[in-house]
Amino acid sequence: MACSKSLYAVIKFNNPINSFYIMLQRKFDQVVKSHFPNAMDAKDTSIHYLGKMQIEHKIDISKVLMATSVCSDDINVPSTTFFNVLFGPFIMGGLGGLPFAGQTGMIAFAHHIPDEGSAFIFYGPHIGITLDGELGKMYRPRQEETGNSCGALMLALSRFQDSDYRPVLNEDDYQQMKLEESLLPYREQIMDSENRQKAITEATYEIIDKKVHDHLKSCKDEFHVDRVTLLGGIIINTDYGLDDYFDARNFEVIDVKNLS
Repeated sequence: MACSKSLYAVIKFNNPINSFYIMLQRKFDQVVKSHFPNAMDAKDTSIHYLGKMQIEHKIDISKVLMATSVCSDDINVPSTTFFNVLFGPFIMGGLGGLPFAGQTGMIAFAHHIPDEGSAFIFYGPHIGITLDGELGKMYRPRQEETGNSCGALMLALSRFQDSDYRPVLNEDDYQQMKLEESLLPYREQIMDSENRQKAITEATYEIIDKKVHDHLKSCKDEFHVDRVTLLGGIIINTDYGLDDYFDARNFEVIDVKNLS
């Protein structure tokens, strides 16, 4: 016998497993916001900013190509879907989220935008958090012990404990070495911080934000659209099966032709 909608709702919301996950999500919400007070659930982030694009800026989101400059870590995939409304994503980011695709990648992205469409770039580093509030760690799918998140940033942090350490660029580990080289000017600031895991993530955001803006300016003539939307911030990874969070730091709709 088929269940009525009302009976289905009772079964769904009184299911002990569903109740457990709802409770866990609420606890994570409190923990995340103790470190990042302005963070929003990743799904709410999608709804909020797609709404701003469509309603406030009159952007036809059915013709938007999305690019990402986030870490290549597989754990970030759900945070970059934006409910699968947008085309893409065009992948610009590598380890740590730096836009390693560079100017060539930005130009390629510009050439792939739908006719009479628009562009959207979602960027930033990521950091894990446990229910105990430990930053830089998370429980990954089917693993009993916590692991680093972001692994590349936590590796850099461990190496920075040696004040004499200097990364040496080499083709076999180029992205990690370049990431560490980019972070060197921030090393003292990071190591003096009360929370080094958060500090290195914040520094990485600054680096990514500058590089995305620089590449956009240098490649502006390759864009055959009027506007490019940027959304930058920090992805906060929670436990597997639960929603991640996003702490937005920059949202802007840029008249790309007037960039200087």
